[in-house]
Amino acid sequence: MFLTGASSGIGEALARHVGAEGARLGLFARREDRLTSLVGGIERAGGRAIALPGDVTDRSKIDLAVARLVDAFGPVDIAIANAGIGVPTPAIGFDGAAAAQIVDVNVVGAIHTVAACLPSMLERRSGHLVAIASLAAFRGLPGSAAYCASKAAMRSLFESLRMDLHGSGVRVSTICPGFIDTPMTAKSRFPLPFLMTVDAGARRIARSIERGRREDAFPWPLSATVRLLGHLPAGIYDALGPIVRRTRATRDE
Repeated sequence: MFLTGASSGIGEALARHVGAEGARLGLFARREDRLTSLVGGIERAGGRAIALPGDVTDRSKIDLAVARLVDAFGPVDIAIANAGIGVPTPAIGFDGAAAAQIVDVNVVGAIHTVAACLPSMLERRSGHLVAIASLAAFRGLPGSAAYCASKAAMRSLFESLRMDLHGSGVRVSTICPGFIDTPMTAKSRFPLPFLMTVDAGARRIARSIERGRREDAFPWPLSATVRLLGHLPAGIYDALGPIVRRTRATRDE
């Protein structure tokens, strides 16, 4: 298994969970010290893992990491594009550099992961591509333009890949979690309904991957809400914007 964004949050929890289940892991992230510590913990628990430091925006680093993983454990059976960042990008004072970085890490990083792992999967007619997207993929949210755009792009990217790869032996899954208690959500100043612990989120993601779910959006109350919002006419949805912004302003006080 090749897992990006493995040094913290969902990636770290998922690595610990599947490592304990016997998976052989290639753990990719920028922070080598955290990866090394994570590998040690997995191996002490009886698992097998290798630290693969690098930046997902650098295609050469991804290619090298996948080659090292193949040398260590054999062909990549599951590739999980999990690396992601998110900061507010409100329209007033729009930060183009921050928005571009979010898209670069979240979307281009996923593209690099697919490009590095898919050819071998196609040759073997076996493998599984997984995107860790978000419920934010279903509709644009105030103050989160770049993050929502990046997760919507991931969802569409992997949906298209799934259709193209039908019958190839390569499975494709898109996981769309709601709010999970990670270092990224810990910085939020806004309400986080149905917040899940990171371990519960990792277990749910691992189960979805194991079952080969094409798409899994959870938790269901929040998933149902965002899917409903996705069907609202633009005029009605736009009218909700001031309500959401007032809710957030109250939370900030």
